[in-house]
Amino acid sequence: MSTNISKQKRDDLLHKIQEIRTYISTAEQDDNTACLLSYLSDLAKDVNGKKYGLVFEEHREEIDEVLATHTPVLTEDRDLFIENGGQMNCLIEGDNLASLKLLEKTHKGKIDLIYIDPPYNRGGNDFRYDDNYVEKQDSFRHSKWLSFIKPRIEYAYKLLKNDGVIFISIDDFEIGALRLVCDEVFGESSFVCNIVWQKRYSRENREAIGDAHEYVLVYSKDKVGFKEKRHLVPMSEEQAKIYKNPNNDPKGRWRAVPMTAQGYRPNQMYPIVDPKGGVHYPPEGRCWSTLETEYKKLLAQGRIYFGKNNDSQPNTIRYLSEVEGVVPWTWWNNEDVGHTDEAKKELYAILGKTNSFETPKPVRLIKRILEIASEKDALILDFFAGSGTTGQAVMKMNAEDGGNRRFILCTNNENNICREVTYERIRRVIKKEGYGASLKYYKVDYIPIDERMYYEYADELLLHIRELVELENGINFNGNDEIAIILTDEELAAFTENIGAKCRKLYMGHDILPDEEQQAIIAEHGIEINIIPDYYYRDLQES
Repeated sequence: MSTNISKQKRDDLLHKIQEIRTYISTAEQDDNTACLLSYLSDLAKDVNGKKYGLVFEEHREEIDEVLATHTPVLTEDRDLFIENGGQMNCLIEGDNLASLKLLEKTHKGKIDLIYIDPPYNRGGNDFRYDDNYVEKQDSFRHSKWLSFIKPRIEYAYKLLKNDGVIFISIDDFEIGALRLVCDEVFGESSFVCNIVWQKRYSRENREAIGDAHEYVLVYSKDKVGFKEKRHLVPMSEEQAKIYKNPNNDPKGRWRAVPMTAQGYRPNQMYPIVDPKGGVHYPPEGRCWSTLETEYKKLLAQGRIYFGKNNDSQPNTIRYLSEVEGVVPWTWWNNEDVGHTDEAKKELYAILGKTNSFETPKPVRLIKRILEIASEKDALILDFFAGSGTTGQAVMKMNAEDGGNRRFILCTNNENNICREVTYERIRRVIKKEGYGASLKYYKVDYIPIDERMYYEYADELLLHIRELVELENGINFNGNDEIAIILTDEELAAFTENIGAKCRKLYMGHDILPDEEQQAIIAEHGIEINIIPDYYYRDLQES
């Protein structure tokens, strides 16, 4: 019988705490003894705290302090607007924690697919925490990374649809910690798989054993739902090698598939006679995979194969041309989805430089994720957008299958990455490939709220509402017939006098009061009314 040593130690500590509490309780009571008893209760609570899971030294970032006293808003850089038809996509420049806080206001429970490639915390120049790179010798290295990543994963969970899915690139340095974070936020039952991606095509000789892979962790709120909607992936030539054409079948390459199924079904246990007169029955514990009527149809069509000598157990013939794809598995080789060198060459071909971003991902890797986990109208979020590979992959996928997927990219502008790499890559790809895609460029700003009442800064929030309306609805507001923003009584009067037939949603300033006639006109057209800025900043109004 095993002994729980940790429990014994906890029980011993709790016993000692109780003895101290009993002793203090018998002493003369004053403010000091009351404080000591309170401290003991806190100690007991800590001893009885979490016994398994994610435990680390929590740190606060500079952005945590900013968000404690300010609320984030968006400002559009209209000079960077790309209008090229198609779906409206968004690029947000700023700390991604602030961006996620804003996206919670506009996209809570609305994102179909999230892909992120966060810092790997290798202990060099890949993870910056409060303006300083975290080195290997930093004793709080992993705690800082966990303090950084956990709130962002929590926002990701809030943003995903109930059947949404997240794919997270990571390597050996933080794979264990990331699993614990995701298990805690999503729940262990939401773990889908851990994909191993072969990132190199040549040997790495600098280490004792060459580093050739990274991981892509996959979680879904609804694992069963994701399995049902998950798509097959194209078959590789390596997988297709089993399809041959030894008899020069005019329908092309084929393979023989055993015509049996597990279990016993009385109406699928019929005898089958091969061309040489041999009689065959299903093996023990199995039955034929089709009814006899269906078998006879396949036989008449020449779709039954009895082996090279026409005397073997029956097989059905499956043609390569009929295979829609294969179930994705957890080993992704670089021949199918690309490698790091390919990613750098892609970026260089577009921008003529790669030194500003050292670790891009290949378009084929992200495209494989889109093939598996996105419908044609999916909304995709990448809040560690980096070089913009996700945006390019979404546009490429749309061009290939006629999809209308949209993307939202978030990244900081360290070393001008957002403006000079992420944005510039998207702009050049749209121009070069002629993709029907448009892009809004937003920057995160902040409005101070500390020691101010909501009504004191509500009008400041209104100055940034148009951007949130555009972000939420995936539109360019100018010239849009379906959505209106009303901030003055004069605008309301003009709107009710000339309501367009297409208008479906109205965002109206909090100090605007429609009269009965105006209310009736709006109701007659079935227009949804949202009071701003309360609609987006209700949490501030209630605090």
